[in-house]
Amino acid sequence: MTQEIAAAPPFLQEPLPSYQEYETERMQERAATFYRDIARRRTVRDFDSRPVPRAVIEDCLLAAGTAPSGANQQPWFFSVITDPARKRRIREAAEKEEREFYGGKAPKEWLDALAPLGTDPNKPFLEEAPVLIGIFAQKYGVRPDGTRLSHYYVPESVGIASGFLIAALHHAGLATLTHTPSPMGFLNEICGRPASEKPVILLVVGYPRPGCLVPVHGGIKKPLAQIAQWLDAEPEAA
Repeated sequence: MTQEIAAAPPFLQEPLPSYQEYETERMQERAATFYRDIARRRTVRDFDSRPVPRAVIEDCLLAAGTAPSGANQQPWFFSVITDPARKRRIREAAEKEEREFYGGKAPKEWLDALAPLGTDPNKPFLEEAPVLIGIFAQKYGVRPDGTRLSHYYVPESVGIASGFLIAALHHAGLATLTHTPSPMGFLNEICGRPASEKPVILLVVGYPRPGCLVPVHGGIKKPLAQIAQWLDAEPEAA
């Protein structure tokens, strides 16, 4: 299976579409409102089995597809899994890798870092949640004549699109879990994706189960001073 890439059009420009500028006060209000909303997002491991409307997932995927990417090549693919049989196969394959990880493959330092989150090899949410989204990074594209087309900044591009997707799903009122068993090649087989695509995230999506609990540690975020700095103009030399 390959993905055909259309020939690049000649260099064209158009007026910037749909840009909306806001007065400073309104801009600050919108920024603060978005921060308060996204700060509510928590990783969930206890999911309700209620189905999620397909149209909601599709709109969130379209939002992810608007992400910037190297040379606008959009080197991502999202495989949406709702079939119980496939979810069961995914859980079995993922738990096999997880048992090896927790059983000796992972260094003690890594396991110590995970301890406050209470994770273990058991991943029932892979069957309980109504939707799994396999996020694949396309290492290269394929032209209509079958020749390869190089992709650029693939990890960065896919990471940005994944962030857009998680934010969109949260905005829609859904909970998510970024699951990353390693290796994850079983997803190519189960989802029917080609070897040119590397699975990077198995995103678990749905409603939190009533009474859902989350680890306190997951809500502790670094303050602004530890994640950012301002580099204002340096004073002129005397």
